[in-house]
Amino acid sequence: MNIKIVLEGKIKEPYFKLGVDEFKKRLLNKVEVLEVNNIFEFLKNRTKSYIITLEIEGKALSSVEFAQKLRQIENNGENEILFLIGGAQGLDEKVRNMSDFKFSMSKLTFLHQEAVLILIEQIYRSYRILNNEPYHK
Repeated sequence: MNIKIVLEGKIKEPYFKLGVDEFKKRLLNKVEVLEVNNIFEFLKNRTKSYIITLEIEGKALSSVEFAQKLRQIENNGENEILFLIGGAQGLDEKVRNMSDFKFSMSKLTFLHQEAVLILIEQIYRSYRILNNEPYHK
């Protein structure tokens, strides 16, 4: 399954880039991070992707529940998951309405580039959980 984290904006800080690159390497580059100017424009040309928007009002999941959610999406025959992270103004309502699943990492607000790092780490942790490999609780 293809997993793409789509960020409206750029990862500017080198320490966030280093962290994201480290988890991409651990995931054997199975996760792609795309920096775009406008998520809605990016989505106009996409078909057949399972869309997960990151929203404070979304559903919060534990790491184990998040791993199970990824497995469920894969078992339902989806070929691609798009995780959408808005910029400073958040996600446009048109984008939020396209979501298959609204996901909240926390009630806290994160920098968008920080959210990418947290999300890719949780995707890595999910694969550890699904493969019955050790992970820290």
